[in-house]
Amino acid sequence: MRAQLSNVITVVAILACTAAYAGEPRRDSYVEQARDIAVEQPGPHEGLGTTTAYPFFADAAGFDLVFRQRALHPGATIGEHRNDKDEIYYVLSGRGELMLDGKRREVGAGDAILTRNGSTHALAQRGQADLVIIVAYPKQAPAP
Repeated sequence: MRAQLSNVITVVAILACTAAYAGEPRRDSYVEQARDIAVEQPGPHEGLGTTTAYPFFADAAGFDLVFRQRALHPGATIGEHRNDKDEIYYVLSGRGELMLDGKRREVGAGDAILTRNGSTHALAQRGQADLVIIVAYPKQAPAP
């Protein structure tokens, strides 16, 4: 019963977030709260486990930057992938293992990671606490 209730709450939260994005693009300046836009997702780029994404300003018209917080829960990963643009990860909290162009290293709070166009990288959560990052990159122009 508890698991069913949890599933229902998750579905309602996803539908609420989806409904918010179905509206008109915003052209004003505004503030968003992470709790209002949280979306549970699998690890990006065919990663493992569960993450929570916070897609800030996704409704902002003419805003050419993706600015997202992501919490990688214990065991979660961002799968290995090659960038098609420059991208920045900034670690807010937790510990992780970064693979950047074939080299591995530990990352933690205060680390900023620049991955360039053509670079290959992956990120794995380590330890008991969530690995919480901010991700920023330019939006891709829509295909003609």
